[in-house]
Amino acid sequence: MEAKKKKRQSSERQPAQYDKIFKENIEAVISSIMQNVLEITAVSMEELPDDIQHTKERKPDVLKKVTDTRGDTFVLQIEFQVKDEPKMVYRMAEYFIMLERKYELPVKQFVIFLGADNPKMPTELDRERLKFSYPLVSLATLDYQIFLCSDKPEEIILGILANFKGENPENALKQILVRIKETTRGDFSLNRYFNQLRVLAQLRNLELNLKTAMDSIAEYIKEERDVLYLRGQEREQMKFVKNLLTETDFPLDKIAKVAGVTVDFVKSIQRQLTGK
Repeated sequence: MEAKKKKRQSSERQPAQYDKIFKENIEAVISSIMQNVLEITAVSMEELPDDIQHTKERKPDVLKKVTDTRGDTFVLQIEFQVKDEPKMVYRMAEYFIMLERKYELPVKQFVIFLGADNPKMPTELDRERLKFSYPLVSLATLDYQIFLCSDKPEEIILGILANFKGENPENALKQILVRIKETTRGDFSLNRYFNQLRVLAQLRNLELNLKTAMDSIAEYIKEERDVLYLRGQEREQMKFVKNLLTETDFPLDKIAKVAGVTVDFVKSIQRQLTGK
């Protein structure tokens, strides 16, 4: 009984983890998602308050007032969905009516599905007095290279939810990890994105593949840091040798000994200073 309770609690926590990642990153990636996934090119965008719910338990994941390149202004609502939701069409219809009523603007809605399987949730209502539908986009159908091309780590991590297009999963994950490293400043931010990637890997059962890829990339990061350290160390040595050459009358061999470098290194710095 206790095991079942823990399993249920774990399954309830997982969607919350995914929601947290998207809420943390959404402002950084929304323009690109609109452009590359929803085919909307915005020239202006304005945050809208999400206090539209009267009897609703949830707030919209994304709610924006958008003006596109054609001059059309509309309310954009996006929902991120991890699992099939049989009643999603009713929720979206409720949102549509409330948004239309409140803002008196056209409403464009999208559900972006994050799961690995093909979503089966209904997207249309066809009743005698009501016809309604919304677009359902599955990230699993998109080429992961779309996200690799970004210069934002928040967007690059979405590549793990896309289609690897026949690429070996570990190779694809290495590419994602390298691009995150290339576009991230500081260890704190890097660890944050790597942790987010670990969470999203669970949606694709890629935990073991990601661990192997991260072990491989760890050596690359270590080597890169070693190179940067050595470059920094060399710059300090050059500065020290220059000071000794200009501020003392020590012979070259003594300067080399004091600075911990070779005589040839000292001579090269001396040539830089004298231009000879």
